[in-house]
Amino acid sequence: MISRALALGRTLSKTALALSLAVGIGVSLTAAENPGLPRTIAWSAYPTGTGGYSQAVAIGSIMRREYGVNLRVIPGRNDVSRLATLLTGRVHFSAGGSEAVYAQEAVLNFSSRIWGPQPLRALLSNFSESCSFTLATAADANIDIIADIRGKRVTWVQGSPSLNNALTALLAYGNLTWDDVERVEVGGYNASIEAVINNRADVVGGACNSPPFLRLEASPRGLKFLTFPHSDLEAVQRTRSLLPWYVTHIATEGPTLPPEGIEVFTSAYPLLVGMDSADDTLVYNLVKVMHEQYDDYKDAAPGAGGWLITRQKFESAFIPYHPAAIRYFKEIGVWTDAAEVNQQANLFRQKVLHDAWQAYSTIAPKDPQEFEAGWLAARAKALADEGLLTLAENI
Repeated sequence: MISRALALGRTLSKTALALSLAVGIGVSLTAAENPGLPRTIAWSAYPTGTGGYSQAVAIGSIMRREYGVNLRVIPGRNDVSRLATLLTGRVHFSAGGSEAVYAQEAVLNFSSRIWGPQPLRALLSNFSESCSFTLATAADANIDIIADIRGKRVTWVQGSPSLNNALTALLAYGNLTWDDVERVEVGGYNASIEAVINNRADVVGGACNSPPFLRLEASPRGLKFLTFPHSDLEAVQRTRSLLPWYVTHIATEGPTLPPEGIEVFTSAYPLLVGMDSADDTLVYNLVKVMHEQYDDYKDAAPGAGGWLITRQKFESAFIPYHPAAIRYFKEIGVWTDAAEVNQQANLFRQKVLHDAWQAYSTIAPKDPQEFEAGWLAARAKALADEGLLTLAENI
């Protein structure tokens, strides 16, 4: 079904988006208010009740009030569903997490023949006072440090390599792997927290300020976030060697967190991305609106303050930015020479991946498992030949 949808979407997506933009941009709201946006913009996001979904709804409320623009937020239960809607043209953008990196890299759930390296482009990143992903436990599970997770029940979200890979990297902080814990498979992000509430699991990953954690806090089991002391440099390196786009961070926003915060890791969440073919006018004006209206939505949802323009980490991004977004960043003076160097490096990485995919596809075996194994080997070689990070240790 996904294969058929992707094939159809590649044929129709440009036409559909072009019509949407042409109709929308042609509608005048008022001379003073018209931001050059279509009547309706669609995003995919994490499921209802999550921080990413709540932020998208808050931003959409401001866009509707100020400009008459409707932001449709389509929840996706897992990584594939969120990005499949982007590839098939059902949404203009996706507000997700590390799945964008895995789709760019064509690894994990995105290494099959129907995917391949995706030319994604970033628009904006959210780096909040909370954290993008960390480990939480039931307070009654007797887990005080990462090493205590050994032998405990840990959730594994089906179809969500970004969540599972992040959890893998955080386990590595304590020198643990999935072989050291009991894996509990669940059907989605919300289901993972419900599994802990219902005593089917003990450990779950999520954003520090994710609303579903409030349910765990209020449950008989209670909520406890684990800390990742930054002073243990070897442990920090074990985590970052698997997820180089994760950075050390002090999280102060989230249930049960003390005023001084706790030491964790974080990354961009949500990360708003589109395809490289996304309309320039739409991208430019959406980024502009999100910047100029920031004060109106920053307190409207947990973590929304992380969209602040000065919190963007252009110099360390792992996905290239859309040129129309860069044009706006240059106009307001936040795009630096270092950001441009990183941008060119990211574009080169995507070219290496694209060329490797094109070359491999002409000789690839038909068997799905053989295809994926062969691709991962060809991908790693192509990146290594250029002296680029392969990420092979984590896939």
